[in-house]
Amino acid sequence: MELMRHSSSFLLPTIPTDGRSSTTYALVILNQNLPRFTPLLWKHAQVRLCADGGANRLYDEMPELFCSEDALDVRRRYKPDVIKGDMDSIRSEVLDFYTTLGTKVVDESHDQDTTDLHKCMSYICDFTPDLDKSNLCILVAGALGGRFDHESGNLNVLYNFSTTRIILISDDCLIHLLPKTHSHEIYIQSSAEGPHCGLIPIGMPSKRTTTTGLKWDLNDTEMKFGGLISTSNIVKGEKVTVQSDSDLLWTISIKKL
Repeated sequence: MELMRHSSSFLLPTIPTDGRSSTTYALVILNQNLPRFTPLLWKHAQVRLCADGGANRLYDEMPELFCSEDALDVRRRYKPDVIKGDMDSIRSEVLDFYTTLGTKVVDESHDQDTTDLHKCMSYICDFTPDLDKSNLCILVAGALGGRFDHESGNLNVLYNFSTTRIILISDDCLIHLLPKTHSHEIYIQSSAEGPHCGLIPIGMPSKRTTTTGLKWDLNDTEMKFGGLISTSNIVKGEKVTVQSDSDLLWTISIKKL
């Protein structure tokens, strides 16, 4: 089985290089509170999108992360490349502000069958020819919290784009998919994340999941809703391995630095 490696090095001020092909990051901002480390995610990303009302969050909340600076200067510095969605949430003054600065606006109000995050994923995957997609990782800020149906829709996007590395991020934790087609090595950035973690079998039960590197490791363990799921587990070291016969969601806490 092919191996897939995962790392949250985007939470570090400087991403270490190890001689392997470097990761290309894209950032999507959703209509929830901006994580306190959004400027760090922004710095690491090669392309930045706001999903509809995410532009309001960027406009309103990014200056709050730079209290000693002029709000207008901060807004000009953190200008998204693209705003995309059904455009039912973005305020007109926010749209006008970013449009004047040269942000591209993609109005897909005709499409009510997909979420704004799904629309942004499609744009990154299909309409960014200058972006190196050979080792692409899409960071989604503000993906968790708020209305549960929105949160569930964001989780569903992980399955809609299961061959693309997508990480849902909030102030408190991150979530990404571990496809059953691969075995997984997760490298823990202990200065920024952990120790609490979980493995969640959303979509279908797992008859056999095996892990190493956790306080309570699984050994060909069955997991399902209505039975056992691995919550409030603890990472023990710098690497966790996971192999399962089902797609799993990996989640780990983010430290308050």
